[in-house]
Amino acid sequence: MLNFVTLTARFMALATAAMWLKENLHLLKDRMHRDAEQARRISEMCGQAGVDPYFQGLAIEASQALDRVAEASGELAGAADGMEANARAVGDAHETEYRGIYEVRQASPYAQPKPGFNTVR
Repeated sequence: MLNFVTLTARFMALATAAMWLKENLHLLKDRMHRDAEQARRISEMCGQAGVDPYFQGLAIEASQALDRVAEASGELAGAADGMEANARAVGDAHETEYRGIYEVRQASPYAQPKPGFNTVR
């Protein structure tokens, strides 16, 4: 059953999950940048060691791909940040709108009409 408390908890859970996702995406971005830098160094070392240019090219391609993953994870982290902010805003709006109704309902021994029942049309 979806009620005030359950919905509030779900908004909080969504905001928390978005925050967790954002933090982990930032960690992924940092890791991919470090790995891309290591792939560039490997390519340089291969050049100094006289390794076939084909293999040097593969290391450079890998570094470029890792940089693209890092940038994409940064963009996704930005989207997760927006999702977290929006989930918190919706949760706050829900709290503001329905907290009073919920408290009246909990305090009253009588059945209360559902939200919107008494609205004037």
